[in-house]
Amino acid sequence: MDFSNSKPLINLQNISKSFDGQLIIDELDLQIRENEFVTLLGPSGCGKTTLLRIIGGFETPDTGKVVFDNIDITHLPPNKRPLNTVFQKYALFSHMNVGENIAFGLKIKNKSKDYIAGKVAYALKLVNLDGFEKRKPDTLSGGQQQRIAIARAIVNEPKVLLLDEPLGALDLKLRQDMQYELIRLKNELGITFIYVTHDQEEALTMSDTIVVMNQGYIQQIGTPEGIYNEPENAFVADFIGESNIIDAMMIEDKLVEILGARFACVDTGFGRRTPVDVVIRPEDVELVAPEAGTIEGVVSHLIFKGVHYEMEVTAGGFEWLVHSTGMFPVGTPVGIKVDPFNIQIMHKPESEDEQAVSIEE
Repeated sequence: MDFSNSKPLINLQNISKSFDGQLIIDELDLQIRENEFVTLLGPSGCGKTTLLRIIGGFETPDTGKVVFDNIDITHLPPNKRPLNTVFQKYALFSHMNVGENIAFGLKIKNKSKDYIAGKVAYALKLVNLDGFEKRKPDTLSGGQQQRIAIARAIVNEPKVLLLDEPLGALDLKLRQDMQYELIRLKNELGITFIYVTHDQEEALTMSDTIVVMNQGYIQQIGTPEGIYNEPENAFVADFIGESNIIDAMMIEDKLVEILGARFACVDTGFGRRTPVDVVIRPEDVELVAPEAGTIEGVVSHLIFKGVHYEMEVTAGGFEWLVHSTGMFPVGTPVGIKVDPFNIQIMHKPESEDEQAVSIEE
């Protein structure tokens, strides 16, 4: 979905937040558009959950503003904001049945019994749990409890749903099922989803837009395809999927030297004889006969992964990670070829601190 022309619903302006003197988020700016599925992705401690809590009203930023639909809500409490949060711990009330759990927020708003009954039935149908009104939460599976937590949030008709690693406690199959359920719900309800995870597969599967964070800074914002295929720095390349990240030398436009061998590429504007980082995805490494390759190596490791073989190839003093449907036994001499379009050139950071700098849009 193209959000380039849709209006920003949430505008985070110059947000900073510290805890006990430790800077967690540093002068962060971010716009989130209406009906968008935005994922805040990054390692533990990168600031993604803190940012979500600031949007939700559970934390107040030290500096900056949270603007919702052109209204400053920075100091508005959570219950006054047009959004709901679903946490990893479902926080269902054990003494209430499913229907009472879902109805809780509506009862606080003094809605009529008929209104509440209709909304609870509608929410249960949306999460595929019709007829579960009278069940107690502790009789449900983890996946069912998570659906109830989501139903409890969406029954309030929020403009935005905040989800803080909501699938983290589920097993792999349930997690995958719930990913598809969340996509379906987002499309049916037409509301904005802001989702926090450290799982890059979840982010790639569900998102319209991914915001990659590290050390309190935004490293890159883009579509799943853009983030995966065109990472803007080594951190993003390494965090989003597996990569070969190699020191290299840009000889001139469209020509890069990698481990002593010259590869054609499509990048320009890096100057002549400039040190760069190169990213090559494992599935983009082509293994051929030694004499047909740009650089020669030997297969040093082999694992069968079901849909492909994962191999390591020692070439030029570097262990190349290779994914291929073709199998090359350990010890086989091979050549390595890479299509010029699959070689991603990146500027080297000038200092270690530059690994965590804001990326200007």
